[in-house]
Amino acid sequence: MPGITIVRQYERLVLLRFGKFTGVREPGLRWLWPLINSGSRSVDLRERVLDVPSQTAITKDNAPIDIDFLIFYRVMVEAPEKSVLEVQNFIAAATGIATTMLRAVLGDISLDDVLAKREQINNTLRMKLDEVTVRWGVKVTAVEIREITPPKEIQTAMNRQMAAERERRATVTEAEGKRAAAITVAEGEKQSAILKAEGDRQAQILRAEASRQAQALQAEGLAQALEKINAVAKGVDANTLQLQYLEALKALGASPGTKFVLPMELTGLVQRFGAMFSQGGGAPG
Repeated sequence: MPGITIVRQYERLVLLRFGKFTGVREPGLRWLWPLINSGSRSVDLRERVLDVPSQTAITKDNAPIDIDFLIFYRVMVEAPEKSVLEVQNFIAAATGIATTMLRAVLGDISLDDVLAKREQINNTLRMKLDEVTVRWGVKVTAVEIREITPPKEIQTAMNRQMAAERERRATVTEAEGKRAAAITVAEGEKQSAILKAEGDRQAQILRAEASRQAQALQAEGLAQALEKINAVAKGVDANTLQLQYLEALKALGASPGTKFVLPMELTGLVQRFGAMFSQGGGAPG
C-alpha cells in the first residue's frame, strides 16, 4: 500500500521531510507521506564486514610487503542518521582511510615485528579507524589481518633462518639428551658403587662375626677339654703318674738314637719308687 513502510527489527528509518531530517523511526509499521517524505532511508544496524584488497606497504626497515585485511563494523544505534547525513559512501571512505592508516602504522614497525605482532597491529588499526568512523555514526568492532606476503628474497632468507634455527634447536636437544644420558649413567654407576661398597662392608662384618663366633666356640671347646682333663687328673694318684712317667722314659730309651734323656727330677723319682717298694714289701713282680 503506498505510504506504508515496514521497519525491521535490525533497521532504523531515517526520516527526511522535504529533504530535511526530522527524526528516526523504530521498527514496526510506519506511514510515510508520499512525496513529502521522499528520500527517507532505512539503515541496517547489523555488523558487516569490509574486505580491503591487498595493499603494498613499506616497513620501518624499508621492506615492501603485501597485506590484506578485513574490517568489521556496524552502524551505531545511538546515531544511525549520521551514516546517512555525514558520509556519502561509507564503503569507499572506510577503504581509503584503512589503506592510508595501514601504511602509516606499518611504516613505524620493522618487518620482524610486522610478522610477529599481528594482533598488536590489528588493535592499532581498529583504534585509529574507530576514531575517524565514529563521526559517521559507525563503530569499527575489529580489524583482522588476513595475509602478509613479504618479497621472495626475504621469504628465502626467512626460510634459511628458520632452517638454521631448527638445526640449532635439534643440536641443543641432542646435546641435552646426551647430557641427561651421561648424568643418568653416572648416577647409576655411583649407586652401583655405593651398593657394592655396602655389600663388601656387610660381607666383612659377617666374616668378622663368623670368625669371632668360631674363635669363641674353639675357646669354649678348649676350655671344656681342659676341664675334662683336669677332672680326670684329679682322680689319678701320684703313683700312677710316676708309672706313666717311667713308661714314657722307657719308650724314649727304646728309640734308636744316641741321645740320653735324663729327667730333671731323677733323684726324686728314685726316692719315690724306693718308698713305694718299701711300702709294698718288695719290688713288683
